Amino acid sequence: MSSVPRRIDDVAELGTDEARRSWLATVWEFSRRRPLGAIGGAIVLLNLIVAVGANVLAPYDPVATDYGAMLARPSAAHWLGTDAYGRDVLSRIVYGSRTAMLVGFSCAVLGATIGAVIGVGSAYFGGRVDLIVQRVMDIFLAFPLIILALAVVSILGTGIWNVILAITVPMIPRAALVSRSSALAIREMPYVDAARAAGFRHVRIILRHMLPNVMAPYLIMLTAYLGQAILLEASLSFLGLGVAEPTAAWGLMLRGAAVQFAESAPWMAIFPGLAISLAVFAFNLFGDSLRDALDPRLRTQ
Repeated sequence: MSSVPRRIDDVAELGTDEARRSWLATVWEFSRRRPLGAIGGAIVLLNLIVAVGANVLAPYDPVATDYGAMLARPSAAHWLGTDAYGRDVLSRIVYGSRTAMLVGFSCAVLGATIGAVIGVGSAYFGGRVDLIVQRVMDIFLAFPLIILALAVVSILGTGIWNVILAITVPMIPRAALVSRSSALAIREMPYVDAARAAGFRHVRIILRHMLPNVMAPYLIMLTAYLGQAILLEASLSFLGLGVAEPTAAWGLMLRGAAVQFAESAPWMAIFPGLAISLAVFAFNLFGDSLRDALDPRLRTQ
């Protein structure tokens, strides 16, 4: 009697080991075939670790001022120097990664998900519904990302949640357009016709039968939007329409490195700029490699 639970546990443990080995093999194969994508993914993972562990990794309080160390050059006490208020630049960059990751992932997930649902629903219903939805999306697509984000944040005001909403809105129509193009072919598949014939509700058909089949373009959009969201947040903060002081944000740090400090304290702009560039570059590298891996037309034998 006691051998049965043991065998069940052995089978479960064996299945877990096989799943772990399969996952590691997939990661290894991806890294071997697309080393640049693997490097980008490693930098993204590093950014996430820094964002989560900012409380431990930051040597100083990012909002603590030290007027005796204003504009201090990089040294053993302050590795990346200090800003005009004596705040440690390294600590603010570390905490700024938390702001960047929060905004980036929130905007990318919301924009890609809402856009995918709208695009798939538009393709599924077709006809007049599709025509109206696509014309509305075209109106939003007529505006560049930064212009539409500026318009939304100007109406809602500053603050991190308003910034997230302002960046999410211009991403939705682009995600809807991509999802719709993939869903148009899926709509004609036999299993969708069978689901209609079985009397399933429209919501069930869209969510359970169509949305899962647009996951490849969804993941590609998600990774592409991450870098765009980080760059847009930095741009809005630099313009004074994003995150407000004293919150640590990379774009806000660039705003603080005004022209009068360009020669006397160049580290105030150099290091936050490098952080933004590295994060956006890593997301773009990882996103491009993920697109190549998931898109059958781009796969290499």
